[in-house]
Amino acid sequence: MTETSTSPTDLVNSPLHDRHVALGAKFAPFGGWTMPLEYADGGVISEHTAVRERVGLFDVSHLGKVMVSGSGTIDFLNRCLTRNLERAGDGDALYTLCCDDNGGVVDDLIVYRFSADKVLLVPNAANNAGVASRLIQVQPEGIEIDNQHHDWAILAVQGPASQGLLERLGLPTPEKFMSFTEAKFGGTTVLVCRSGYTGEHGYELVVPSEGAGEVWDALVSEGSSDGIVPCGLAARDTLRLEMGYPLHGNELSAEISPVQARAGWAVGWKKDEFWGKDALVAEKEAGPEWKLWGLEATGRGVPRADMTVFVGDKPVGVTTSGSFSPTKKVGIALALLDTDEELGLEPGSEVEIEVRNRRLAAKVVKPPFVEAKTKS
Repeated sequence: MTETSTSPTDLVNSPLHDRHVALGAKFAPFGGWTMPLEYADGGVISEHTAVRERVGLFDVSHLGKVMVSGSGTIDFLNRCLTRNLERAGDGDALYTLCCDDNGGVVDDLIVYRFSADKVLLVPNAANNAGVASRLIQVQPEGIEIDNQHHDWAILAVQGPASQGLLERLGLPTPEKFMSFTEAKFGGTTVLVCRSGYTGEHGYELVVPSEGAGEVWDALVSEGSSDGIVPCGLAARDTLRLEMGYPLHGNELSAEISPVQARAGWAVGWKKDEFWGKDALVAEKEAGPEWKLWGLEATGRGVPRADMTVFVGDKPVGVTTSGSFSPTKKVGIALALLDTDEELGLEPGSEVEIEVRNRRLAAKVVKPPFVEAKTKS
Protein backbone atom coordinates (compact mmCIF):
# COMPACT_ATOMS: atom_id res chain seq x y z
CA MET A 1 0.00 0.00 0.00
CA THR A 2 1.70 3.14 -1.18
CA GLU A 3 -0.68 5.91 -0.12
CA THR A 4 1.58 7.00 2.73
CA SER A 5 2.97 10.23 4.10
CA THR A 6 6.37 10.87 5.63
CA SER A 7 5.34 13.93 7.68
CA PRO A 8 3.49 12.68 10.78
CA THR A 9 3.04 16.19 12.15
CA ASP A 10 0.98 17.14 9.10
CA LEU A 11 -1.35 14.15 9.18
CA VAL A 12 -5.12 14.61 9.33
CA ASN A 13 -7.31 12.51 11.60
CA SER A 14 -10.52 10.87 10.41
CA PRO A 15 -13.77 12.17 11.94
CA LEU A 16 -13.95 8.70 13.53
CA HIS A 17 -10.46 8.76 15.02
CA ASP A 18 -11.68 8.52 18.62
CA ARG A 19 -13.67 5.38 17.79
CA HIS A 20 -10.57 3.75 16.34
CA VAL A 21 -8.47 4.65 19.37
CA ALA A 22 -11.10 3.13 21.67
CA LEU A 23 -10.98 -0.09 19.62
CA GLY A 24 -7.21 -0.36 20.00
CA ALA A 25 -6.42 0.34 16.36
CA LYS A 26 -2.89 0.30 15.05
CA PHE A 27 -2.49 3.41 12.89
CA ALA A 28 -0.49 4.21 9.77
CA PRO A 29 -0.25 7.23 7.44
CA PHE A 30 -2.26 7.05 4.22
CA GLY A 31 -2.24 9.92 1.75
CA GLY A 32 -1.70 12.52 4.47
CA TRP A 33 -4.19 10.99 6.93
CA THR A 34 -3.77 8.87 10.05
CA MET A 35 -5.93 5.82 9.42
CA PRO A 36 -6.47 2.45 11.14
CA LEU A 37 -4.26 -0.28 9.70
CA GLU A 38 -5.73 -3.06 11.83
CA TYR A 39 -7.47 -3.49 15.18
CA ALA A 40 -6.45 -5.19 18.41
CA ASP A 41 -9.02 -7.99 18.15
CA GLY A 42 -7.98 -10.54 15.57
CA GLY A 43 -5.81 -8.58 13.18
CA VAL A 44 -5.71 -8.63 9.38
CA ILE A 45 -6.68 -12.26 8.71
CA SER A 46 -9.65 -12.10 11.10
CA GLU A 47 -10.85 -8.84 9.54
CA HIS A 48 -10.37 -10.17 6.00
CA THR A 49 -12.31 -13.35 6.82
CA ALA A 50 -15.16 -11.39 8.40
CA VAL A 51 -15.71 -9.55 5.11
CA ARG A 52 -15.65 -12.74 3.04
CA GLU A 53 -17.98 -14.62 5.41
CA ARG A 54 -20.10 -12.05 7.30
CA VAL A 55 -19.68 -8.28 7.27
CA GLY A 56 -16.87 -5.81 7.83
CA LEU A 57 -16.94 -2.06 8.48
CA PHE A 58 -14.22 0.19 7.07
CA ASP A 59 -13.49 3.86 7.62
CA VAL A 60 -12.18 5.16 4.30
CA SER A 61 -12.72 8.85 5.02
CA HIS A 62 -9.23 9.61 3.72
CA LEU A 63 -10.54 9.18 0.18
CA GLY A 64 -10.89 12.46 -1.69
CA LYS A 65 -14.09 14.39 -2.36
CA VAL A 66 -14.36 17.05 -5.06
CA MET A 67 -17.76 18.52 -5.93
CA VAL A 68 -18.12 19.78 -9.51
CA SER A 69 -21.26 21.71 -10.39
CA GLY A 70 -22.72 24.15 -12.87
CA SER A 71 -24.27 24.06 -16.31
CA GLY A 72 -22.39 21.60 -18.52
CA THR A 73 -20.59 19.74 -15.73
CA ILE A 74 -20.82 16.32 -17.40
CA ASP A 75 -19.70 17.73 -20.75
CA PHE A 76 -16.70 19.37 -19.08
CA LEU A 77 -15.61 16.27 -17.15
CA ASN A 78 -16.16 14.09 -20.20
CA ARG A 79 -13.49 16.08 -22.03
CA CYS A 80 -11.04 15.40 -19.20
CA LEU A 81 -11.62 11.90 -17.78
CA THR A 82 -11.32 8.64 -19.70
CA ARG A 83 -14.76 7.05 -19.23
CA ASN A 84 -17.75 8.15 -21.29
CA LEU A 85 -19.72 9.88 -18.54
CA GLU A 86 -22.69 10.45 -20.84
CA ARG A 87 -23.46 6.74 -20.46
CA ALA A 88 -24.10 7.23 -16.76
CA GLY A 89 -27.58 8.21 -15.65
CA ASP A 90 -28.52 10.29 -12.65
CA GLY A 91 -27.91 8.14 -9.56
CA ASP A 92 -25.12 6.15 -11.21
CA ALA A 93 -21.55 5.85 -10.00
CA LEU A 94 -18.78 5.25 -12.52
CA TYR A 95 -15.13 4.22 -12.22
CA THR A 96 -12.88 6.33 -14.42
CA LEU A 97 -9.30 7.53 -14.82
CA CYS A 98 -7.57 10.88 -14.88
CA CYS A 99 -4.58 10.62 -17.22
CA ASP A 100 -1.76 12.92 -18.23
CA ASP A 101 -0.84 13.78 -21.81
CA ASN A 102 1.50 10.78 -22.00
CA GLY A 103 -1.23 8.34 -21.03
CA GLY A 104 0.07 7.85 -17.50
CA VAL A 105 -2.51 7.65 -14.74
CA VAL A 106 -2.72 10.68 -12.45
CA ASP A 107 -5.42 8.86 -10.48
CA ASP A 108 -8.33 6.46 -10.67
CA LEU A 109 -11.54 7.72 -9.14
CA ILE A 110 -15.29 7.25 -8.78
CA VAL A 111 -17.78 9.69 -10.30
CA TYR A 112 -21.13 10.06 -8.50
CA ARG A 113 -23.58 11.63 -10.96
CA PHE A 114 -26.39 13.54 -9.25
CA SER A 115 -27.38 15.25 -12.50
CA ALA A 116 -25.83 16.58 -15.68
CA ASP A 117 -24.90 19.67 -13.66
CA LYS A 118 -23.71 18.13 -10.37
CA VAL A 119 -21.09 15.44 -9.79
CA LEU A 120 -19.10 14.26 -6.78
CA LEU A 121 -15.62 12.95 -7.59
CA VAL A 122 -13.92 10.55 -5.18
CA PRO A 123 -10.18 10.35 -5.97
CA ASN A 124 -7.54 8.65 -3.84
CA ALA A 125 -6.44 10.57 -0.76
CA ALA A 126 -2.96 11.50 -1.92
CA ASN A 127 -4.23 12.66 -5.31
CA ASN A 128 -7.28 14.67 -4.27
CA ALA A 129 -5.57 18.06 -4.52
CA GLY A 130 -3.82 17.10 -7.75
CA VAL A 131 -7.02 16.05 -9.51
CA ALA A 132 -8.81 19.20 -8.32
CA SER A 133 -5.90 21.36 -9.48
CA ARG A 134 -5.83 19.83 -12.97
CA LEU A 135 -9.56 20.48 -13.36
CA ILE A 136 -9.28 24.03 -12.05
CA GLN A 137 -6.56 24.78 -14.63
CA VAL A 138 -9.05 24.18 -17.46
CA GLN A 139 -12.20 25.18 -15.58
CA PRO A 140 -14.69 26.82 -17.95
CA GLU A 141 -16.90 29.75 -16.99
CA GLY A 142 -19.97 28.64 -15.09
CA ILE A 143 -18.38 25.50 -13.60
CA GLU A 144 -17.61 25.45 -9.87
CA ILE A 145 -14.98 23.07 -8.47
CA ASP A 146 -15.12 22.72 -4.70
CA ASN A 147 -12.53 20.65 -2.84
CA GLN A 148 -14.58 19.09 -0.02
CA HIS A 149 -11.97 16.56 1.15
CA HIS A 150 -12.60 17.21 4.86
CA ASP A 151 -16.36 17.77 4.70
CA TRP A 152 -17.35 14.13 4.21
CA ALA A 153 -16.63 10.78 5.82
CA ILE A 154 -16.90 7.51 3.87
CA LEU A 155 -17.79 4.19 5.50
CA ALA A 156 -17.64 0.89 3.60
CA VAL A 157 -19.98 -1.90 4.73
CA GLN A 158 -18.82 -5.04 2.95
CA GLY A 159 -19.79 -8.69 3.05
CA PRO A 160 -22.70 -11.09 2.57
CA ALA A 161 -24.58 -9.71 5.60
CA SER A 162 -24.23 -6.07 4.54
CA GLN A 163 -27.63 -5.74 2.84
CA GLY A 164 -29.59 -7.10 5.79
CA LEU A 165 -27.71 -4.83 8.18
CA LEU A 166 -28.52 -1.66 6.24
CA GLU A 167 -32.15 -2.70 5.81
CA ARG A 168 -32.57 -3.19 9.58
CA LEU A 169 -31.28 0.35 10.06
CA GLY A 170 -33.85 1.65 7.57
CA LEU A 171 -31.21 2.61 5.01
CA PRO A 172 -31.77 1.96 1.29
CA THR A 173 -29.89 -0.84 -0.46
CA PRO A 174 -29.66 0.02 -4.17
CA GLU A 175 -30.11 -3.10 -6.28
CA LYS A 176 -28.06 -1.98 -9.26
CA PHE A 177 -24.30 -2.32 -8.89
CA MET A 178 -22.57 1.09 -8.98
CA SER A 179 -25.72 3.08 -8.28
CA PHE A 180 -26.52 5.32 -5.32
CA THR A 181 -29.34 7.02 -3.52
CA GLU A 182 -29.69 9.64 -0.77
CA ALA A 183 -31.45 8.97 2.53
CA LYS A 184 -31.95 10.48 5.96
CA PHE A 185 -30.55 8.69 9.00
CA GLY A 186 -31.08 10.23 12.40
CA GLY A 187 -29.91 13.78 12.13
CA THR A 188 -27.83 13.42 8.99
CA THR A 189 -27.97 12.71 5.26
CA VAL A 190 -26.39 9.52 3.93
CA LEU A 191 -25.40 8.77 0.34
CA VAL A 192 -25.62 4.97 -0.06
CA CYS A 193 -23.78 3.47 -3.04
CA ARG A 194 -23.81 -0.18 -4.05
CA SER A 195 -20.07 -0.48 -4.47
CA GLY A 196 -16.85 -1.41 -2.70
CA TYR A 197 -13.24 -2.45 -3.07
CA THR A 198 -13.40 -5.97 -1.67
CA GLY A 199 -15.16 -8.11 -4.27
CA GLU A 200 -18.05 -8.77 -1.89
CA HIS A 201 -21.64 -7.57 -1.98
CA GLY A 202 -21.42 -4.25 -0.17
CA TYR A 203 -22.11 -0.56 0.11
CA GLU A 204 -20.21 2.69 0.62
CA LEU A 205 -21.84 5.40 2.74
CA VAL A 206 -20.86 9.02 2.15
CA VAL A 207 -21.79 11.00 5.26
CA PRO A 208 -21.18 14.61 6.37
CA SER A 209 -18.20 14.48 8.73
CA GLU A 210 -20.20 15.72 11.71
CA GLY A 211 -22.68 12.84 11.32
CA ALA A 212 -20.14 10.05 10.81
CA GLY A 213 -20.00 9.00 14.46
CA GLU A 214 -23.77 8.49 14.66
CA VAL A 215 -23.77 6.26 11.58
CA TRP A 216 -20.68 4.28 12.67
CA ASP A 217 -22.12 3.62 16.13
CA ALA A 218 -25.44 2.45 14.69
CA LEU A 219 -23.71 0.06 12.28
CA VAL A 220 -21.54 -1.41 15.05
CA SER A 221 -24.48 -1.81 17.43
CA GLU A 222 -26.97 -3.26 14.96
CA GLY A 223 -24.31 -5.36 13.23
CA SER A 224 -23.30 -7.17 16.41
CA SER A 225 -25.83 -9.92 15.64
CA ASP A 226 -24.15 -10.43 12.23
CA GLY A 227 -20.68 -10.66 13.75
CA ILE A 228 -19.65 -7.31 12.29
CA VAL A 229 -15.93 -6.54 12.54
CA PRO A 230 -14.30 -3.09 12.21
CA CYS A 231 -11.62 -3.50 9.54
CA GLY A 232 -8.46 -1.57 8.83
CA LEU A 233 -6.79 -0.67 5.59
CA ALA A 234 -4.46 -3.69 5.69
CA ALA A 235 -7.45 -6.01 5.26
CA ARG A 236 -8.83 -3.71 2.58
CA ASP A 237 -5.56 -4.23 0.72
CA THR A 238 -5.56 -8.05 0.94
CA LEU A 239 -9.21 -8.12 -0.11
CA ARG A 240 -8.66 -5.92 -3.18
CA LEU A 241 -5.52 -7.88 -4.10
CA GLU A 242 -7.47 -11.15 -4.16
CA MET A 243 -9.80 -9.44 -6.65
CA GLY A 244 -6.93 -8.10 -8.77
CA TYR A 245 -8.20 -4.55 -8.28
CA PRO A 246 -5.53 -1.94 -9.03
CA LEU A 247 -4.11 0.39 -6.41
CA HIS A 248 -2.84 3.73 -7.64
CA GLY A 249 0.90 3.93 -7.08
CA ASN A 250 1.21 0.18 -7.56
CA GLU A 251 -0.76 -1.06 -10.60
CA LEU A 252 -1.58 2.40 -11.97
CA SER A 253 0.78 5.37 -12.06
CA ALA A 254 2.35 8.01 -14.29
CA GLU A 255 4.56 5.17 -15.58
CA ILE A 256 1.86 2.49 -15.82
CA SER A 257 -0.91 3.16 -18.33
CA PRO A 258 -4.43 1.70 -18.31
CA VAL A 259 -3.47 -0.34 -21.38
CA GLN A 260 -0.68 -2.04 -19.44
CA ALA A 261 -2.83 -2.41 -16.33
CA ARG A 262 -5.76 -4.11 -18.14
CA ALA A 263 -7.92 -1.08 -17.36
CA GLY A 264 -8.77 -0.32 -20.96
CA TRP A 265 -12.41 -1.13 -20.14
CA ALA A 266 -12.42 2.17 -18.20
CA VAL A 267 -11.48 4.16 -21.30
CA GLY A 268 -14.05 5.59 -23.71
CA TRP A 269 -12.03 4.86 -26.83
CA LYS A 270 -14.68 6.31 -29.16
CA LYS A 271 -14.87 9.66 -27.36
CA ASP A 272 -13.61 12.66 -29.29
CA GLU A 273 -11.27 13.72 -26.52
CA PHE A 274 -9.98 13.07 -23.03
CA TRP A 275 -6.64 13.72 -21.37
CA GLY A 276 -4.01 11.35 -22.77
CA LYS A 277 -6.17 9.98 -25.60
CA ASP A 278 -3.59 10.22 -28.38
CA ALA A 279 -0.90 8.45 -26.37
CA LEU A 280 -3.25 5.71 -25.17
CA VAL A 281 -4.68 5.05 -28.63
CA ALA A 282 -1.14 4.77 -30.02
CA GLU A 283 -0.12 2.34 -27.27
CA LYS A 284 -3.23 0.24 -27.73
CA GLU A 285 -2.65 -0.03 -31.48
CA ALA A 286 1.05 -0.88 -31.11
CA GLY A 287 0.49 -3.23 -28.18
CA PRO A 288 1.96 -2.58 -24.71
CA GLU A 289 5.43 -3.79 -23.77
CA TRP A 290 4.12 -4.87 -20.37
CA LYS A 291 0.84 -6.34 -19.22
CA LEU A 292 -0.58 -6.94 -15.76
CA TRP A 293 -0.99 -10.56 -14.65
CA GLY A 294 -1.62 -12.40 -11.43
CA LEU A 295 0.97 -14.68 -9.88
CA GLU A 296 0.06 -17.48 -7.48
CA ALA A 297 2.87 -19.06 -5.48
CA THR A 298 3.31 -22.80 -5.91
CA GLY A 299 6.19 -22.85 -3.45
CA ARG A 300 6.32 -21.67 0.16
CA GLY A 301 6.74 -17.92 0.45
CA VAL A 302 4.98 -14.57 0.19
CA PRO A 303 5.77 -12.12 -2.61
CA ARG A 304 5.68 -8.38 -2.06
CA ALA A 305 5.83 -5.38 -4.38
CA ASP A 306 8.93 -4.55 -6.44
CA MET A 307 10.27 -8.11 -6.71
CA THR A 308 11.80 -9.33 -9.96
CA VAL A 309 10.04 -12.11 -11.87
CA PHE A 310 12.14 -14.63 -13.83
CA VAL A 311 11.73 -17.30 -16.44
CA GLY A 312 14.91 -19.29 -16.01
CA ASP A 313 17.67 -16.69 -15.75
CA LYS A 314 15.79 -14.07 -17.76
CA PRO A 315 14.07 -11.21 -15.89
CA VAL A 316 10.57 -10.92 -17.37
CA GLY A 317 8.80 -8.49 -15.07
CA VAL A 318 8.27 -7.04 -11.63
CA THR A 319 5.61 -7.45 -8.98
CA THR A 320 3.45 -4.40 -8.26
CA SER A 321 1.63 -5.77 -5.18
CA GLY A 322 1.94 -8.96 -3.18
CA SER A 323 0.69 -10.58 0.00
CA PHE A 324 -0.51 -13.78 1.64
CA SER A 325 -4.05 -14.61 0.52
CA PRO A 326 -6.14 -15.40 3.62
CA THR A 327 -8.77 -17.00 1.39
CA LYS A 328 -6.51 -19.22 -0.75
CA LYS A 329 -3.83 -19.71 1.92
CA VAL A 330 -1.00 -19.04 -0.54
CA GLY A 331 1.13 -16.10 -1.60
CA ILE A 332 -0.27 -14.03 -4.45
CA ALA A 333 0.91 -11.02 -6.42
CA LEU A 334 0.09 -8.74 -9.30
CA ALA A 335 2.95 -8.20 -11.72
CA LEU A 336 3.78 -6.39 -14.93
CA LEU A 337 5.18 -9.02 -17.29
CA ASP A 338 6.92 -8.76 -20.65
CA THR A 339 4.54 -9.23 -23.59
CA ASP A 340 7.28 -10.59 -25.90
CA GLU A 341 5.56 -13.29 -27.97
CA GLU A 342 8.64 -15.50 -27.77
CA LEU A 343 8.16 -15.73 -24.01
CA GLY A 344 4.53 -16.67 -24.50
CA LEU A 345 3.51 -15.89 -20.93
CA GLU A 346 -0.09 -16.91 -20.31
CA PRO A 347 -2.22 -18.51 -17.59
CA GLY A 348 -0.40 -21.60 -16.34
CA SER A 349 3.07 -20.38 -17.32
CA GLU A 350 5.68 -21.18 -14.67
CA VAL A 351 7.80 -18.33 -13.34
CA GLU A 352 9.93 -17.56 -10.31
CA ILE A 353 9.87 -14.52 -8.04
CA GLU A 354 13.04 -13.37 -6.32
CA VAL A 355 12.06 -13.17 -2.64
CA ARG A 356 14.88 -12.24 -0.26
CA ASN A 357 17.65 -13.65 -2.43
CA ARG A 358 15.87 -16.91 -3.19
CA ARG A 359 13.50 -17.98 -5.93
CA LEU A 360 9.82 -18.59 -5.19
CA ALA A 361 8.05 -20.79 -7.73
CA ALA A 362 4.76 -19.37 -9.03
CA LYS A 363 2.31 -19.74 -11.87
CA VAL A 364 0.73 -17.03 -14.02
CA VAL A 365 -3.02 -16.57 -13.53
CA LYS A 366 -5.58 -14.08 -14.73
CA PRO A 367 -7.20 -12.31 -11.76
CA PRO A 368 -9.37 -12.43 -9.78
CA PHE A 369 -7.76 -14.98 -7.51
CA VAL A 370 -11.13 -15.68 -5.87
CA GLU A 371 -14.66 -15.30 -7.22
CA ALA A 372 -16.07 -11.78 -7.17
CA LYS A 373 -19.53 -11.37 -5.65
CA THR A 374 -20.03 -7.64 -6.16
CA LYS A 375 -22.94 -8.10 -8.56
CA SER A 376 -24.68 -10.93 -6.69
